[in-house]
Amino acid sequence: MNNVSVYCEIEDGHVVDVSLELLTKGRTLANELNCKLEAVVIGSDLKGIEKQIIPYGVDTVFIADDKRLYPYQTLPHTSVIVNLFKEEKPQIALMGASSIGRDLGPRVSSALHSGLTADCTSLVIGDHFDKKQDKQYDNLLYQIRPAFGGNIIATIINPDCRPQMATVREGVMKKEILDPKYKGKVVELDVAKYVSDEDFVVEIIERHVEKSKVNIKGAPIVVAGGYGVGSKENFNLLYELAEVLGGEVGASRAAVDAGYTIHERQIGQTGVTVRPKLYIACGISGQIQHRAGMEESAQIIAINTDPEAPINAIADYVITGDVAEVIPKMIKYYKKNSK
Repeated sequence: MNNVSVYCEIEDGHVVDVSLELLTKGRTLANELNCKLEAVVIGSDLKGIEKQIIPYGVDTVFIADDKRLYPYQTLPHTSVIVNLFKEEKPQIALMGASSIGRDLGPRVSSALHSGLTADCTSLVIGDHFDKKQDKQYDNLLYQIRPAFGGNIIATIINPDCRPQMATVREGVMKKEILDPKYKGKVVELDVAKYVSDEDFVVEIIERHVEKSKVNIKGAPIVVAGGYGVGSKENFNLLYELAEVLGGEVGASRAAVDAGYTIHERQIGQTGVTVRPKLYIACGISGQIQHRAGMEESAQIIAINTDPEAPINAIADYVITGDVAEVIPKMIKYYKKNSK
């Protein structure tokens, strides 16, 4: 009752990264609220799946195992979550802002009349005083996300309805095992109690999943370019620098829209979120939409002709100059001074 609950997505027998990141954050929230952390797993052939989940500090894992529940389908997964939440009454429910979470979250929140904040970049516990009602609310979930095209950061609360629901994009939170030997319990759900035969009206005949050819999220070094790079030809310099550094190439939305590179490399509010050891921002102004996807990088180098560019405010090192002149020098000196 009134615990923190995380819906865990499954792909090829493994819990996806965004769910593990939410378990890490969920443990922190549960500690602050002095309650338990629960995880919900829905799929088939889930024997032993709890070994991937409990080490993140999960106290209870609810497992709905049925061959009809994988791959994901909207109706049966919604029924399991809604009926389980009616029983368990969590105070907070978290999901990944993936294609599955974006489909499932709104349906669950609508069925439970709870509200939902999508694409959160931060989750914090805090208090709120309602002046109109002269009422104090304690330990609410502050659901923080960019709004109005990223021009402001909005803090959203849900004082009266439960659960307080939020979706979070992959890469925004840290993924960290709490204790490999953490003790949690497993509850096997009787699927027939939670879903009806009518929920399986859709049958998946064939499924094709194309693996991403670009792995920006896992790269220790990211060389990212913006519209200020100037041209597709100049953007090729970033690929060369990334190759000699052993990194990956990213881009701002403006660079992608200009046709300098593909959408899979887009970093920011409408792209992927990265946190590499080194982030080299080339010709990127650094608007809030882009910073939302890279400001957690361990070290940031900004290269820009504008000394007042917003990206400079969060950069550890700033190089004021033309990317077309600076990048070739970086490539030259790195090759010269590395073995």
